[in-house]
Amino acid sequence: MIHPTRTNLLLLKDKVVSVRNSIEILRSRRQALIMELMSSSTPYLESRKKLAILYGEAITRLAMAQAVSGNDRIHALALSARRDFDVSVVPKTIWGLSYKEITPKGSAVRSVSQRGYDYGLTTPALEEAIYRFEKIIDEVVAMAAHENKIQRLGSEIKKTTRRMRVLEERILPRIKSQIKSIAGHLAEREREAHYRLKEFKKTRSQEQRAGEV
Repeated sequence: MIHPTRTNLLLLKDKVVSVRNSIEILRSRRQALIMELMSSSTPYLESRKKLAILYGEAITRLAMAQAVSGNDRIHALALSARRDFDVSVVPKTIWGLSYKEITPKGSAVRSVSQRGYDYGLTTPALEEAIYRFEKIIDEVVAMAAHENKIQRLGSEIKKTTRRMRVLEERILPRIKSQIKSIAGHLAEREREAHYRLKEFKKTRSQEQRAGEV
């Protein structure tokens, strides 16, 4: 229990102002994070849609190529076309929130001459399948570029919301309750002091009249 003094009452009132300011700052930050999440979610969802379409088309054409060329030939071509695919990972910060931005160093899609095998050994269906699988890599990287940011934003929004609720539903009501309790105690003491002063004046007045008699 906080000692019921006027100094503590003033300190608690200042604390209410500070808590309310903190709530407003958190609310503004959460709103900004939500807006950033929405703007990042749109390209992420578009990449997911493109990925699903490309994957369906690639699987269909790969099945057609397997029926013509066989798995062994396709596996051999895949080994000869294997290569490294580089991406850059750059730390970023937004509203004090750190995340990693992934950027590809070029597109995964290559021309036939860049794939490292004899074009005469393939079929149109296989080339179409290869093209779509390379596009899938581009879309996966595009998704990854937003996914880490979206996850970090979602987690931070939850944390900010929890902090707001603690301030709004626990800390602020407790401080207000303490203010009410101290204010009531001080008011009671003022009434008692006023009553004692009134009784003192009354007694003093009676003593003065008795002395005059």
